[in-house]
Amino acid sequence: MSYIATVSQKGWVVIPKELRAKLKIRPGSKVLLVEGEEGLVITPLPEDPIAAFRGMLKGFPLVEELLEARKEEAAREELRAGQLRGAGVLPG
Repeated sequence: MSYIATVSQKGWVVIPKELRAKLKIRPGSKVLLVEGEEGLVITPLPEDPIAAFRGMLKGFPLVEELLEARKEEAAREELRAGQLRGAGVLPG
């Protein structure tokens, strides 16, 4: 759907009521303005960004891969520390 809006002398643009309702834009809501190749993109920002993005990476393979790599690294560190303790380099 397309709309035409007029820019006021102060640079204000009124977002049509239908779009505000559909996108849940209320008085005081924040929007992100991004200049793109085809013009200006207006994106509503969530009222609580932390709540909006909570769980976003859950199940994301990279997170699981990083956790697994850290476990392996910790195991190698512990093995190395044990070897150093056995050699008398570290206190045991």
